[in-house]
Amino acid sequence: MNRTAALDAVVFGVDIQSGDVRGDAPSYALVVFDGESVERDVVSRRKLRRRIEDEEPAIVATDNMYELAEDKDALIHVLGSLPDETKLVQVTGDERPEPLSRVAKRHGVPYGKDPMEEAEAAARLAAANVGQEVSAFTDTTEVKVSRGRSTGKGGWSEDRYTRRIHGAVRKRAREIESELDAAGLEYERDVTEKYGGFANAVFQVSARPQDIPVSRARSGDTRVEIERQRRDGIEFRPLAKRRDHVVVGVDPGTTTAVAIVSLDGTVLDVYSSRTDDAAATTEWIIERGRPVVVAADVTPMPETVEKLRRSFSAAGWEPDTDLPVDEKKHRTREEAYDNDHERDAMAAALYAFDHHADQFERVAGKVPPQYDVGPVVDRVVAGEESVETVLRDLEDDDGEDEDTTAHEPRELTDDEKEIKRLNARIERLESHVDDLKETIKRKDDQLSEKDKQLEKARSEGRREVRKDREVTRLQRRNEALERKVEEEQEKRETLADKLDRLKALWKLDHSNFADVSEKQEGLTPVKVVEQFTRDAIADADERFGLVEDDIVMFRDASGAGRSTAQQLADIDPKIVLRNGNLSDIADQVLFDNDIPVAPAELVTVQEVDELAVAREGEVEAAIEDWEERAAERRKEQNAEMVDQIISEHRADRPTSEN
Repeated sequence: MNRTAALDAVVFGVDIQSGDVRGDAPSYALVVFDGESVERDVVSRRKLRRRIEDEEPAIVATDNMYELAEDKDALIHVLGSLPDETKLVQVTGDERPEPLSRVAKRHGVPYGKDPMEEAEAAARLAAANVGQEVSAFTDTTEVKVSRGRSTGKGGWSEDRYTRRIHGAVRKRAREIESELDAAGLEYERDVTEKYGGFANAVFQVSARPQDIPVSRARSGDTRVEIERQRRDGIEFRPLAKRRDHVVVGVDPGTTTAVAIVSLDGTVLDVYSSRTDDAAATTEWIIERGRPVVVAADVTPMPETVEKLRRSFSAAGWEPDTDLPVDEKKHRTREEAYDNDHERDAMAAALYAFDHHADQFERVAGKVPPQYDVGPVVDRVVAGEESVETVLRDLEDDDGEDEDTTAHEPRELTDDEKEIKRLNARIERLESHVDDLKETIKRKDDQLSEKDKQLEKARSEGRREVRKDREVTRLQRRNEALERKVEEEQEKRETLADKLDRLKALWKLDHSNFADVSEKQEGLTPVKVVEQFTRDAIADADERFGLVEDDIVMFRDASGAGRSTAQQLADIDPKIVLRNGNLSDIADQVLFDNDIPVAPAELVTVQEVDELAVAREGEVEAAIEDWEERAAERRKEQNAEMVDQIISEHRADRPTSEN
């Protein structure tokens, strides 16, 4: 097996073990090959898909892609479900596949009729870059950013809610655009602008999903979807570049040059290097074709060129004598090259082609259309076989392949039928379990969303409660302030009424006072106290004040004791007008303090509510009357005191004096 690239990942080889892909529950022979070890297993279709999803092999190899899907639509679905890094490879070719036995024999891979052996052969062939990659998608990927929620009401006003979602889509689209720019990827952007931002943004990226630094996601207000663009049909691409048979010219030395010429004489490529070793040169040639002839421009062929020829098992060519420079220039005059070394290598390859051109043409004329010309030319020129022998071998291979690939399916035993039935049941149950898991996951997501909404509602509720409490507190404070304002207003109204009464008092009509002029001169205020008690005196003092030289009138002067009379005497009023009689004690206290007391009938008092006035002349007359009576009272008291002293003196005289 000519393996041209090292295996750096796992390959799954797959072949149907039993059943039919169009029927119920086929089982598959699965071979897992990592380049060294081989793992074999028989799995159901569901388990095969699960292992592909979990292990993400580099290649899923089969000899017939329709062993994995019953039709084209199902095949496209299978291709779409593969991991991004996994390829589906049909190792037997493209639309017209060859028998697996022929391909395995050609590449030296062990082959057997058992499904497990066929699966292993497919895995080993794919590991050697043999086969065609099956593709239903282009290398363009669509990245779509859209709304993650409906734009219906979401707790705010609808306009604000919609604007927030569209703004989030625009922000995420710009982030993705920055990531694509940072990765140096080419893309086209198409956006649908809506109120407040974008309704969606679509990026057509010239790359496969695994090469794009963006992943599928759904978060809050936005959703990112990634989908490769489908082709119109199924496309096949070789795992390795086609390596046609070619003629190689080599110019060795300090600078090594190599030229590649096709079997029709076209210069395909030329290369020169001062640093590459023989291995690098060999690798460069392998990547560009299979050498049929290796040529040099000098004779004898240099040892370096000879070793290269033997490594490819190719025919050699050298000129009879060293090619002159002018002839090399003439032969390469229509080709481009960078230095003389490349010119010499190109001249060697072209002269070798000229030498074998007739032979190439004769062989091509004898090869039937169903066979490639290159392999036949290689065996005729390098292997020195006849065209007829080569064609006969190819025909024999076809006959053997037809015999070996046709095998009758055997009838299943009862145990195998029971196993098949149970496997089908298990697969159905597993499918049901997967559906239930998906349902549970979806319900969990819904519950999570509901929990978020509930928490948001609770938060809103707590905020409303705090707001209501604050409103209630402010209302109570406002009510207290309003009550205080009302009280102050009542006080103001009371004082205003009192002021009005005072003003009205001075506007009274004093027509009953004959000696009062029009200007109401000679009036003096009188302060009226309801009773001659301590509380009444204190209340009057608080309401309108009691000060020295006030005229005080008691509506009821009876009942006052010594302390009450002394309280009034301390105020030192000008005169006390009484209604009713004073107690002897009160009368004596006031008399001792020279407080005039007169019956209220002696003074004409005019009252307006709590205020009263009297004529000053009558007040003075009452005071004079009291003073006269007080003088008489003092005389009487003095006389009584003299009489008492005399009586006491007489009582104290000795009896002898009598």
